[in-house]
Amino acid sequence: MSYSEELLYRTICNTQLPLPVREYVFANPRRWRFDLAWPERKIAVEIEGGVWILGRHQRPDGFRRDIDKYNRATLLGWRVLRVTPDMIVSGEALDLVREALG
Repeated sequence: MSYSEELLYRTICNTQLPLPVREYVFANPRRWRFDLAWPERKIAVEIEGGVWILGRHQRPDGFRRDIDKYNRATLLGWRVLRVTPDMIVSGEALDLVREALG
């Protein structure tokens, strides 16, 4: 788990929100994973940590795999929140999670 994933998880732990499942596997047999998920509500969070360093997910092949993953998640009824590390630090990610969980 990345530093940003751990930070968001710990932030959620300090609230009254339900705890997410870490590295939740969905869409078998593909075995895609969400960084954090609430499977019973079909809500997931994906942390886009490589945005500023042009990481794996920003390269054409990684970007395409992410599109496949997010499209499949949508077709399976998931709501996926995509956040960046700065959104976690600012509290914006927590606000989005809180709103999604209602």
